[in-house]
Amino acid sequence: MGVNVGVVGATGQVGRLVLDILDERGFPVDRLRCFASPRSAGLEVLWRDRSIVVEDATRSDWSGLDVVIMSAGKQASRELAPEIAGSGAVVIDNSSAWRLDPDVPLVVTEVNPEALERRPKGIVANPNCTTMVAMPVLAPLHRAAGLRAVVASSYQAVSGAGRRGNDELARQLEKAASRADDLLRGDGVSDLEAAVFAKPIAFNVVPFAGSLLDDGSGETDEERKLRDETRKILAAPHVRVSATCVRVPVWCGHSLALTADFDRSLEPDEARRLLEKAPGVRVTECPTPLEAAGGDVTLVGRIKRDEVFENGLSLFLSGDNLRKGAALNAVQIAELIVEK
Repeated sequence: MGVNVGVVGATGQVGRLVLDILDERGFPVDRLRCFASPRSAGLEVLWRDRSIVVEDATRSDWSGLDVVIMSAGKQASRELAPEIAGSGAVVIDNSSAWRLDPDVPLVVTEVNPEALERRPKGIVANPNCTTMVAMPVLAPLHRAAGLRAVVASSYQAVSGAGRRGNDELARQLEKAASRADDLLRGDGVSDLEAAVFAKPIAFNVVPFAGSLLDDGSGETDEERKLRDETRKILAAPHVRVSATCVRVPVWCGHSLALTADFDRSLEPDEARRLLEKAPGVRVTECPTPLEAAGGDVTLVGRIKRDEVFENGLSLFLSGDNLRKGAALNAVQIAELIVEK
């Protein structure tokens, strides 16, 4: 039997990718409905040679839908997800709205699919795209050796900030291309007009991804998400996580340099063997976001002993933040729900 599927945010960067992946993976769609903000309502999207008119998500009747994948932001999800779930659909949400709710499972399909068995609110949360890259790697190591602590530095693509992030990098690159000599001297940086990111991103790295929290911690919400979501997904509230999230001038693909401490010694060769068998992971000598873009797995390499922690191990990871980091995992969750 086919499934009646809704995609909220269907005209956005992640929503369009959700539609592509539903088609690629042969998801058993009976009826597909697409939703977006009032601004985009009335547009048409093409899917499997069908033209589908986009509905206004703020004024829609959700009855008859079985699964709804939401990629419309935190506020829209807070307002709409309970209403959609109340109509009988399972909501799979890509925003941060529900991730830490104890009655909402936070799922990476290769890591904790069993969490789907309990969903009292009818909502399932997708992790942050940076967390998503790390989990398929950290989970098998945690199961084998007991994760105690992680120090993480992320290298996050501009697409993690949405289409506006891509547009800002493109504009700045165009300006900077004709001013290379000035920029080498540090002149004319202010002319690059940073609006989306804290500082100009073209030919630069910005050690400030997300929004600064107002609790005096000095952390951004991206850094806090990595800590809290790691603990919830691994069911390991004791794990200490220190993160610095950095934005880099890469179109697609988040990377992380991780140094992890374990309950017991974990040699690089053993870690490599564990990761070679892990679902959603590919071991390679030199992982890069360019290589990871368009792929379904986390690339991991540069696996070596760490001399700071007692049982330390260092690794470098790259993964597609739009695909596995958002759209693919949402569709994989839907597949598991349909199987059950």
